[in-house]
Amino acid sequence: MGLFKSSTQEIPPTTAVPRHIAVIMDGNGRWAKQRFMPRIAGHKRGVETVREVVKACAERGVEFLTLFAFSSENWRRPQEEVSFLMELFLRALEREVEKLNNNQIKLRVIGNRERFDLRIQELIISAEEKTRFNTGLTLTICADYGGRWDILQATRQMLQQKPDLIAAGFAEEDLTPFLAMNYAPEPDLFIRTGGEQRISNFLLWQLAYTELYFTETLWPDFDRDALGSAIDWYQQRERRFGRTSEQLTKSC
Repeated sequence: MGLFKSSTQEIPPTTAVPRHIAVIMDGNGRWAKQRFMPRIAGHKRGVETVREVVKACAERGVEFLTLFAFSSENWRRPQEEVSFLMELFLRALEREVEKLNNNQIKLRVIGNRERFDLRIQELIISAEEKTRFNTGLTLTICADYGGRWDILQATRQMLQQKPDLIAAGFAEEDLTPFLAMNYAPEPDLFIRTGGEQRISNFLLWQLAYTELYFTETLWPDFDRDALGSAIDWYQQRERRFGRTSEQLTKSC
């Protein structure tokens, strides 16, 4: 636990290819509506896009890809849509894990699993165990996840395991190991498709110094070329982490 310090504690290394990309996959419903199709058709097409983006990231040398699949707030959606998304998640776990394993991709699923069907919970455990020793891309699926939930559950765990901190007080480095993504560096690049420009309770702690990229492209249309455009944009950013441009120039 706690392999990576946060960007507010130390300056992380920067690379031409983002080491960690986090994505809010928005626009499936609108993509379907534009084609006079039911929303579930957009979600089906969105799964195909996930396959393509995972492959493209692995080919480009991205080490961590994190996808916001289902938020804590998505339970508010129509029951029919929620049921379909759960079925889609179940089928993906049944059909895709072998492919991921064959390509040395490690799968992690973070979020509150308690509301998921028992079969889904079992498949998540099995998938993580099956791929845990893979050495390629780490694919994280955020399901029933929320940034505030993450911070709260981390605080609870920390105080349960280290109750003396209640009186002594605690610092950032005390909490960080208990966050759901303690195994990964903070995202270098955040992508949100579909035109919305907000982070919607996603990785609130981890996005402190992440470069935020918003695109009008709907998720089902977000192909490897669109990913390339996002990475090209990222490569033009000056990542200062609190420093000045002059300091960066001197360090070159």
